[in-house]
Amino acid sequence: MKSMLALSFLALTSLSTLPALSSANQEEHSGKSRSTRTLTGCLSSGEKGEYSLMANDGSTWELHSKTNLSKHVGHTVTVNGSVWHAKMHGAKEKVKDETNPDAHEHGSLKVTSVHHVSDSCHR
Repeated sequence: MKSMLALSFLALTSLSTLPALSSANQEEHSGKSRSTRTLTGCLSSGEKGEYSLMANDGSTWELHSKTNLSKHVGHTVTVNGSVWHAKMHGAKEKVKDETNPDAHEHGSLKVTSVHHVSDSCHR
């Protein structure tokens, strides 16, 4: 009888954690914790071959690419890539959102593809 009660308790506690795991998994793959992004915005250059993107949504991104992005500087582009340390990025952005809801996202993106949109940047 005790073992049946213990087994029932174990099953009940295991089932009660499923919604929490499910929502954590959904949060990890949505919003600012997503590991991949498609962003459109204005590309600018920095020092030593570094590039940044001011996305149309106001977010700013440091871009890292094996492809030379210099021919796109000053142009509107769409980039695809993976967020560096996506879980840490999401946690940082969540705290920033809680302290300043008007703050824009800032992160680093490892670029996998670049598509030219326009020869100029519109703001």
